[in-house]
Amino acid sequence: MVQIAPSMLSADFLHLEKDVEMVNSHADIFHLDIMDGVFVPNISYGFPVVEAIASKATKPLDAHLMIVQPEKYVERFAKVGASMISFHINATEDPAAVLQQIRSLGCKAGMVINPDIEVKSLFPYLEQADYVLLMSVFAGFGGQKFIESTYGRIAELKAEINRRKLSIPIEIDGGVSPSNAAALVNAGADILVAGSAVFKSSDPAATIASMRG
Repeated sequence: MVQIAPSMLSADFLHLEKDVEMVNSHADIFHLDIMDGVFVPNISYGFPVVEAIASKATKPLDAHLMIVQPEKYVERFAKVGASMISFHINATEDPAAVLQQIRSLGCKAGMVINPDIEVKSLFPYLEQADYVLLMSVFAGFGGQKFIESTYGRIAELKAEINRRKLSIPIEIDGGVSPSNAAALVNAGADILVAGSAVFKSSDPAATIASMRG
């Protein structure tokens, strides 16, 4: 069964508790976009917001670090409540060490690539990862159009995971909606991140249900 991970960057920050409860009731994972204004041009939110969400969350918190030198911040995100932490492999000099660091803190370790980075760049680290996030838009900007080549990238990654007999979920983030959810799952996706498709919906619960298929 596909898991749905609403992106809290699209939530209503004036009524955040209401949206947290919605995710608790209807979705599977809280997706937290952490942007530093360096690795990506935008800045999102930091530890106080993550801690506030964690205080009410009953589902896992997935911190997607779009920041340079993620190794400097992994421990703090684990301490404030993230149980899944992913980072862009080109944001650090030693991806293997960061994966090991995240796991040593008792968290699931994920690695991320943007659409312009070859899927095979992930292959050296697959045995050390608990999940992989493929961006289906470029990290750091909301409202981008879904990149159609994502389907082939999912299939390529899934084939390698299966070839190695690993059990690594593939997460997709960017432009995900009820209109492409089934095709993404058919290609091999296991976790779907959706921001505006969920929180801008008149009925978020129904939208999440429709994405499950």
